[in-house]
Amino acid sequence: MTSRRTFTATLAASAAASLLAASCKAQNTPHARNVVLVHGAYADGSSWFDVIGRLQAAGLKATAVQNPLTSLADDVEATRRILALQDGPTVLVGHSWAGTVISEAGVDPKVSALVYVAARAPDAGEDYAALAAKFPKPPASGGLVTSDGFSQLTEEAFVSYFAGDLDPARARVLYAVQGRISATLFGSKTTAAAWKSKPSWYAISKNDKTTAPELQRFLAERMKAKTIELESSHVSLISHPKEIAELILAAAAGA
Repeated sequence: MTSRRTFTATLAASAAASLLAASCKAQNTPHARNVVLVHGAYADGSSWFDVIGRLQAAGLKATAVQNPLTSLADDVEATRRILALQDGPTVLVGHSWAGTVISEAGVDPKVSALVYVAARAPDAGEDYAALAAKFPKPPASGGLVTSDGFSQLTEEAFVSYFAGDLDPARARVLYAVQGRISATLFGSKTTAAAWKSKPSWYAISKNDKTTAPELQRFLAERMKAKTIELESSHVSLISHPKEIAELILAAAAGA
């Protein structure tokens, strides 16, 4: 038997799909049916789980990239491999570090729109660390530990700051599957800034203790993105999957 919650979610997804089709028809824009989701540092593709279900219910094909987190070039190549499998216009979505990845890979002609979720969005060749230093230093950075050339957040930093608005039990599960990143990863510089040529959307996390909300607002304004703000920690894709899915649907419609 279908529960009331499942029925309501299905009904909402159907309505969203109808809205998407109507919007695309009215604006004569590409109707993107493909979404490629790129995870950030300290995470893996499973962080998109609740967003993917909503996108699939709305009739979109969603695919999550599994980043090696060994270098920008490796992460971009992993993303390009998934983009090559898409059969038409595609919305490319990046969370956190993945904003750097989609800024580089997003110049692919299949990419019709970009969605940044509490994400980096460097200009081509920009020293992102120097830019970020102009804004308040978030506390999560104090929990970064390195060994054998790879870094990760401590459990305390992950639970308290990175995923601060999740139930601690769930946050600890996510901590257990976090990706260890190359210690040199964040020093990478892009050669392209896809947001300069592709329509962009941005979800700002107002309670973010991993990337300063003030920095996120600067990046969103600089790229002239259509922007929403959420009462969220850094992981709004997990704590606010409905709002993130709706933002992606808007990008798919060009709305």
